[in-house]
Amino acid sequence: MSELIQEFNDYRSKMNEKLLADNNKIVKRIFNLDTNAYAPGALDVKTKELLGLVASAVLRCDDCVKYHLETSHKEGVTKEEMMEAMGIATLVGGTIVIPHLRRAYEFWEALEEAETK
Repeated sequence: MSELIQEFNDYRSKMNEKLLADNNKIVKRIFNLDTNAYAPGALDVKTKELLGLVASAVLRCDDCVKYHLETSHKEGVTKEEMMEAMGIATLVGGTIVIPHLRRAYEFWEALEEAETK
């Protein structure tokens, strides 16, 4: 796995454990709501992940973008689908999203590279 992906996942896991261990009811409920929101429903997981990706890019949350990219990749999203979604995010969010688009593309490349190893 690429260092970029490993660092992101290690940090995310470590901090999520700490946050959840703090036993804050509100934080635990938000984490649970987030998990359940992306479960299969009227929309499939792949579609929900792409929606999350677009929203995260528009809100300029690089951690969220990375999370949704990795989950989308695991759900079988193609590079073309990801780029179309990111194109919409850039259209909606404006040119301020371009730096996040660059980092998203870099992370996607790392995901593809890790897949071939």
